[in-house]
Amino acid sequence: MMRGPGRLLLSTTFGALVAACGQENAVPARSSVVDSAGIAIVTSDALSSDRVCRVSGEPSFAVGEVSGDERYEFYDIRGLVRLSDGSVAVADETTSSVRVFGATGEYVRSMGRRGEGPGEFRDPYLMWVLPGDTIWVGNLRPWYFNVFTAGGEFVRTVRISPAYANPSRGGGVLSNGSSINVRVEGGGEDYRTPRDVFVDAHTRDGGLVSTLMTLEGRRYGPPSGPINLVLDPLFEAAPSVDAGGTTIAVASGREPEVRLLDEEFRLRRIIRWPDDDRDVTAAHASAWREEFLERRRREGRAPGPIADLMAGEDRPVADRFPASSGVAIGRDGRVWVARYPKPRESAGWLVFEGDGEFLCHLESVPGLEVWEFGADYLLGTREDALGVESVAIFPFQPPDDTDAGIPEED
Repeated sequence: MMRGPGRLLLSTTFGALVAACGQENAVPARSSVVDSAGIAIVTSDALSSDRVCRVSGEPSFAVGEVSGDERYEFYDIRGLVRLSDGSVAVADETTSSVRVFGATGEYVRSMGRRGEGPGEFRDPYLMWVLPGDTIWVGNLRPWYFNVFTAGGEFVRTVRISPAYANPSRGGGVLSNGSSINVRVEGGGEDYRTPRDVFVDAHTRDGGLVSTLMTLEGRRYGPPSGPINLVLDPLFEAAPSVDAGGTTIAVASGREPEVRLLDEEFRLRRIIRWPDDDRDVTAAHASAWREEFLERRRREGRAPGPIADLMAGEDRPVADRFPASSGVAIGRDGRVWVARYPKPRESAGWLVFEGDGEFLCHLESVPGLEVWEFGADYLLGTREDALGVESVAIFPFQPPDDTDAGIPEED
């Protein structure tokens, strides 16, 4: 889900962007597979591979870039999904509705509205599409799902039990209607006791099946100063969870691996990649502070006591960078792992096939926030200079595919 806290957001920039494509002599990642009690452990030297996926410089779908018609204007996009006919559903918090646009960008219909009755939202938040184009839309607080047909007809409301007062911090809805929801509890404010991250499985009707696992979350503590504030250490790792199709993906953030569970909630595969270059130095911390303050100046944000504490020398610093900053399951079952961006360095994604074999790198390209990864496309949002949001689909090409349809950059 990097899609808000629960859905990964890939920052990408498309000007004349074309991430270099898979060359014929691209080096595949060496991999090994070990079967341990029915669990496949797939290890690949992904970071040494030069295989990259290439993204088109032009979108194949765009909506929201022309103002004047309210049906095509977005104010706070909270979810995106692509349907089987190529149309795109957009959840907008400000209108508390979901709008559907045809494959060529024309407005088709809306579903949902503000309220607390059947098929209504306080705040729509995140979406999933299941077989048959059944659309599940989350409600921010309290956390529940409204289910619609692709034609916009309300089907039912699914309220999970025990209830979540706050939105799920990850997970998603599987093809069979089971949902994976994530809650964060406990922890101290002493920079020593981490918060607990619980991964819960629920039936298609919202009943609790079990807590699948408890993960170690971030630590928090109070910085020195008069302001009532808690901060996590710089470069603190945090787990991420996504679910879609028949797969649940869990990354601890602390180790370079992703655990994959099936729709029966059984651990089936572990994907690993060596990554030993993660030690944090004083220079890294200094670079982060400088970059943080520079960004605030560029954005025209005045200095203040909270910013001073966030960039203060007294804020603790983790010993190692996270191994990942997020994980997502693509519509085709691929596994997308977001690399953690070190200060003043670009990051990107490691893309693995569903069987754990490394496919390619996808470089971060500032400008596009990806909400859905397809077999050959990225669906996401962009903002113009005034902060106006629009929706776009960009084709991408794995290195083993032909170059048809994606022109080379001059």
